[in-house]
Amino acid sequence: MIYLKHSAAVLLAVLSFTYADAQQHNKTQKKTTMEQKQATVKLLKAIETGEAAPVAVINANSYKQHNLAVADGLAGFGALLQALPKGSAKVNTVRVFQDGNYVFAQTDYNFFGPKIGFDIFRFEDGKIVEHWDNLQETQKPNPSGHTMIDGATEVKDLDKTEVNKTLVSNFVDDILVNGKMERLSSYFDGDNYIQHNPNIGDGLSGLGKALQEWAKQGITMKYDKIHIVLGEGNFVLVVSEGQLGGKHTSFYDLFRIENGKIAEHWDVIETITPQSEWKNQNGKFNF
Repeated sequence: MIYLKHSAAVLLAVLSFTYADAQQHNKTQKKTTMEQKQATVKLLKAIETGEAAPVAVINANSYKQHNLAVADGLAGFGALLQALPKGSAKVNTVRVFQDGNYVFAQTDYNFFGPKIGFDIFRFEDGKIVEHWDNLQETQKPNPSGHTMIDGATEVKDLDKTEVNKTLVSNFVDDILVNGKMERLSSYFDGDNYIQHNPNIGDGLSGLGKALQEWAKQGITMKYDKIHIVLGEGNFVLVVSEGQLGGKHTSFYDLFRIENGKIAEHWDVIETITPQSEWKNQNGKFNF
């Protein structure tokens, strides 16, 4: 009996230490996530302010660039900033998320003209070592009055991150890659769907109307491959490659999930330039 009591006490002690370690790990992880998100926002803002300190978050010895219009490394980033007309840049990061070593942000830019952009940064040992982005010229509000950047911003349902990533990945694969339109309605709550694409109105009805108009104009849109799916809570970003109007295209789609259904959508669509024009050879989609 004494032995059993002793064993139980040891077990309780071990469980207590394990729980305490887990709690400390969670706190450390949350702190690191917040720090990396803040560092990302400050780095992007430095494009506008010209501050040098935020750039220190970039690993100067190992920084791989996937924006094909920018030369590789920190030197390429510096050359890009120098090319900006003085005082012209404006940066307002509206949403920032983190999934593992990746921080991804949605930003309203004036960057060689008004643009909306998604940026993805990969961290390693607390420093940024890799960058991808997608940029599109800012458009007028869509038929439902939504801009490319407004809407919900609060991250919720952190415990559902993986479930939501799977849902959105399945949606893009089913509908946009494979055209299984019979499954379309299963991903939405009726016609309740907020749309931020500048050419499409709210709801599945708005999507259907836009697709009909494009068909009349001979415009086709085809997703060929999903390259990465990143998420935090109720927000999921999908990076895909395909064709729009016969042009090689990069699609960045951000979805907000609510009660297991897609509730809101933002996107940035960028035509991929010919390889002969690239300033680095790292590729647009090498994750």
